[in-house]
Amino acid sequence: MLVIFDCDGTLIDSEIIASAIDAEALTRLGRPTTPAEFSRRFTGIPYRDIWALIEQELGRPLPEGFLEEMKTVSHKRFAEELTVIDGVHDAVEAVAGLGLKRCIASSTQLEGLRRNLTTTGLLEVFDPHVFSASQCARGKPAPDVFLLAASQMGADPADCLVVEDSVAGVTAARRAGMPVIGFTGGGHADDELADRLSAAGAAVVLSAMRDLPRIAAAHFGV
Repeated sequence: MLVIFDCDGTLIDSEIIASAIDAEALTRLGRPTTPAEFSRRFTGIPYRDIWALIEQELGRPLPEGFLEEMKTVSHKRFAEELTVIDGVHDAVEAVAGLGLKRCIASSTQLEGLRRNLTTTGLLEVFDPHVFSASQCARGKPAPDVFLLAASQMGADPADCLVVEDSVAGVTAARRAGMPVIGFTGGGHADDELADRLSAAGAAVVLSAMRDLPRIAAAHFGV
């Protein structure tokens, strides 16, 4: 029995920072966008996939060095501002206390994912069970990273429980044949996120991480 955590917006409060950076950049490119709009549309999707889609919509290539510049800005902001979602440490410890295995399956590139987990003190909690869509052929909403995580952890997809804050992530989990809990406790969450996650297939939606151990215990019957 395995609990699979998304990372951004689920374990660490990074989506609100990233959406602000990305919305500002897209506005500079001539497409005025708010952080809320950017988050609603793109949360959970691998970064390069997001900007490849935007490039197509703009009808022109991104400026030379654009993604590298964005990466530099993000690294600086994350190093200064990144925090753990409230209640995560206690919830993860409680999940382990139930005898459940745990891992991370994220859309973030593996190098950046591990750096962000180190910044927030979470790498030592999950290492080496940290998996990224960059290790797969396709990112979320494809199921690849969740199937990779289950395979590496020796778990059948039906015996997994995913915790996700994005429609893309919930969709990916359901396509992997995994039940999924929606999470709305990140700083980027709007008033309609719970409804969107439910519509995408989340069986339960939590607004506080402290409720996760109870839901996981009930789901697995432990």
